[in-house]
Amino acid sequence: MTDISYWLMKSEPDVYGIEHLRKEKSTLWDGIRNYQARNFMRTMNVGDQAFFYHSNCKPPGIIGLMEVTETGLVDPTQFDPNSKYHDSASKPDSPRWDCVRLAYRGQFADMLTLDDLRESYQADQLTVVRRGNRLSILPVDTEIAMDLLKRLGPLQ
Repeated sequence: MTDISYWLMKSEPDVYGIEHLRKEKSTLWDGIRNYQARNFMRTMNVGDQAFFYHSNCKPPGIIGLMEVTETGLVDPTQFDPNSKYHDSASKPDSPRWDCVRLAYRGQFADMLTLDDLRESYQADQLTVVRRGNRLSILPVDTEIAMDLLKRLGPLQ
């Protein structure tokens, strides 16, 4: 049995927010077109926990919690010519992009905003506070994750 890892995964609430996930109960985290973010997904294990982070909104911040339920899935959007995530260089016999399935664990009563995070953590502790950070999937150290969970309180 592997230890649980923690992640921070960003999505714009008007594109796919915590309310979407709450209604659907689970989702494929597809459309990732950054190699480093993809490689982070490739290291995920079933049972890992991910903080749902609303990005590109006012204010951005951690709003909920998800759990990895499937790993190593092929991202279907890369083969769909009508998808904005279509990748004509990716072939079905050698896909470039994959994804994970995530399940809704809950929403926190209050968001921990990016400003809140910057007041409490340095960039070497929590990468999302680094100015200019644009990566949509980030690892979170277990000690920091425990602190975040304590600060965020129970899931609703």
